[in-house]
Amino acid sequence: MKYFGLTADRHATQDKVGVLLVNLGTPAAPETGAVRRYLRQFLSDPRVIELPRLLWFLLLNCVILPIRSPRSAKMYRSVWTKDGSPLMQHSMALAKNISDKLSLQSPNYLLEMAMSYGEPAIPIALEKLAKAGARRLVVLPLYPQYSGSTTGSVFDGFSSALQKHRWVGDVRFISQYFERPDYIAALADSVRAHWQKNGRSDKLMLSFHGIPKRYFDNGDLYHCHCYGTARRLREALDVQAEEVTVSFQSRVGREEWLRPYTDQVIEQLGKSGTQTLDVLCPGFAVDCLETLEEIAVENAEHFVKSGGKALHYIPALNATEPHARLLANLIVQHAGGWPEIVVGYNVAGVAKERMDKAEALRK
Repeated sequence: MKYFGLTADRHATQDKVGVLLVNLGTPAAPETGAVRRYLRQFLSDPRVIELPRLLWFLLLNCVILPIRSPRSAKMYRSVWTKDGSPLMQHSMALAKNISDKLSLQSPNYLLEMAMSYGEPAIPIALEKLAKAGARRLVVLPLYPQYSGSTTGSVFDGFSSALQKHRWVGDVRFISQYFERPDYIAALADSVRAHWQKNGRSDKLMLSFHGIPKRYFDNGDLYHCHCYGTARRLREALDVQAEEVTVSFQSRVGREEWLRPYTDQVIEQLGKSGTQTLDVLCPGFAVDCLETLEEIAVENAEHFVKSGGKALHYIPALNATEPHARLLANLIVQHAGGWPEIVVGYNVAGVAKERMDKAEALRK
């Protein structure tokens, strides 16, 4: 059994505040075997698929994985780069940028990037933070809008990993930031920059990842958070309601998901005479398969086939300065009051006091 951030021989260790960033994850390679392993872990999460376990086990392993794995591998190959998965690249770059900004606030911040599925795994990232002396934790899932299938799953994975540590420090878990003014401002600035460079299309679509409607009916707040972000972004851009459409993408299976569906809206817009369409995906912190392939390629082609002229994808915030700055500020806000990051905190004095107490106990 491990001790989170404190072992019997570590009384002189300088206390740190650990920051755990968590994103969804990605296959290790764009090959069928790697994609199958990733999908099995992802789709086996009961937060992601809320069906009776035995029924889902049979469907997943006998039907879905054999069909979907080679198909998804082909899509991953279309967006893979020489440096690997776009989601991994952007996530790591964002983590580095945030870490640099936190270090300007205090040298006592430690940051690790983890993935809910695949590598780097949450338990490994926690172990690194513990060994480096983190005795308090801020956990930030990179999902602006809360959903049990994303943010809730991060909490499950984090708490499960933490159960392996005998000593548990203070923890602050950030469950959403969909309405923060600096998040909305960063999105609005990215749209304006796109318009300034490429011109403004006939319509702006805000496409969020979907969830089964049943989850919303059972109390998931995701639908409300998405529309909360959309309304605030429209107000920040100072555009009329009819100029912006909200939709939900990436549905799978026959069950009803949150509507309207992105692909159906895109088809309707193309058929109704909309010539150009800008698409932003505010729920994705960094670009990934669902934005670079599903929106920028697949749905762009679908729009043209339906009668439109061009679909322009507006990139995610990725590792940009405004994005890293707002997330660093969010972390600092939630870590507020912890002595390790207070200016003037006497690290040497605290370490000496701890050593003296340990010595007294040994005697």
